Amino acid sequence: MAIRRDRVRFNVGGKLFETTATTLANAGRDSMLGALLDDNWDPVRSPAGDDHHFIDRNPDCFSVLLDLLRTGELHVSPTIPERLLYREAAFYGLLDHVRAAKFGPFDGNRLRLAASVSGRAPGDGTAVRASPDGGCCVAHGSMVHVYDWTLEERPPISLDYQRVNDAGYVSPDRIVITARERLGSRDGGMGLFSASDGRPRHKFEVAHEGETKSFTAGALGFGARRIFASCKGRCNEYGVGVWDQVTGRQSDFFYESANCSLGDADRLQWLGARECLMVSTLFPKTDNCFIGLLDFRAKGVVWSWCDAGALDEKRVLDAVAMEDESSVCVVNQFDDLGFLDLRSGGGGGVRWSSRSRLMKGRMPDELCYPKLRVCGGQLYSSMNDSISVFSGHEWVLTSRLRRSYGGSICDFSIGGDRLFVLHSEENVFDVWETPPLRMV
Repeated sequence: MAIRRDRVRFNVGGKLFETTATTLANAGRDSMLGALLDDNWDPVRSPAGDDHHFIDRNPDCFSVLLDLLRTGELHVSPTIPERLLYREAAFYGLLDHVRAAKFGPFDGNRLRLAASVSGRAPGDGTAVRASPDGGCCVAHGSMVHVYDWTLEERPPISLDYQRVNDAGYVSPDRIVITARERLGSRDGGMGLFSASDGRPRHKFEVAHEGETKSFTAGALGFGARRIFASCKGRCNEYGVGVWDQVTGRQSDFFYESANCSLGDADRLQWLGARECLMVSTLFPKTDNCFIGLLDFRAKGVVWSWCDAGALDEKRVLDAVAMEDESSVCVVNQFDDLGFLDLRSGGGGGVRWSSRSRLMKGRMPDELCYPKLRVCGGQLYSSMNDSISVFSGHEWVLTSRLRRSYGGSICDFSIGGDRLFVLHSEENVFDVWETPPLRMV
């Protein structure tokens, strides 16, 4: 290989390219192109002894990827299919570079609709969950459809007609799914599945008094290397189960007491700074809403709030904790936001902030319960067919995300610097991304 200073030549699919070792170094040591540099970051010789490296791949895609390494910007010709580029980027070990150039750090006020994907089971979508690497999974009855970050569908996960209650990612390639127990069998509970091929990898068990029990698992939560799930059994297994994320073994179980509802919990959220798990049991699953904090050091509920005896008719439908604000945000059937103070030992009352007047335009024919999420210091609330973004200490409405079709929002999820929104009509889900600053 002829070397002039740090120049490197390639023959890719019959087309010649010339670049520098400095450009190749931008690919990183873990990439195929970075491996063409020695420990001193100098070019190595071609194994064939030629003055160039021959790579039998698509030259048009190589040109785009080489330009990405030079400039940090992604410019793709309309003649190059996106998935072809992603496939070639995966071959060279440059997928992370493509993702970084394709969308910037997550910011709800700068999100743009990037794609829409039609579902496989119209009218049956129940949940969407983002994966850590920007993909997602969508639950449809007893099926979970899995998509990688390029939105290419992987083999689906089938639970053999058992209803899926919740799903979540332990890692980009491992999905935990909870399901309803089927009468007359020991099916149900929780399982770990491969996101790449849909195959089962592990079944989580609940033991009560030394005996393994059959159970229904509901809401999932993750944190501190543990997996949490609300559980309902046939005997005394009502509460929140805890499993080790690495071994899959049950490590703890919080049994439901008379003054709190754990087995029917709709939402579990780990609060790392407090080493507590927020458990929310919400309407319409139960008549009275219960929100509590389970302290793993005290082995009990250290903070709780319940709307039993409340004089108003506002039903709490979802809740999310905001540790930085030491508060819990709730939303009712009127799309009003309310706030509970975590510093109040007895929970205190709800400080409601009316948002109903913010809803304008035609109301969807099919209404869905609102959902709440928090990410990067911003609060997100689904309101019928749109997502509202609230920012700042006073949670001021700063942005609304809405598309022209799809109907009411069943669920939404944030992860991998993307927002996934599942609509009720035809189960279409939207993918929202934050474009790089130079594109805004």
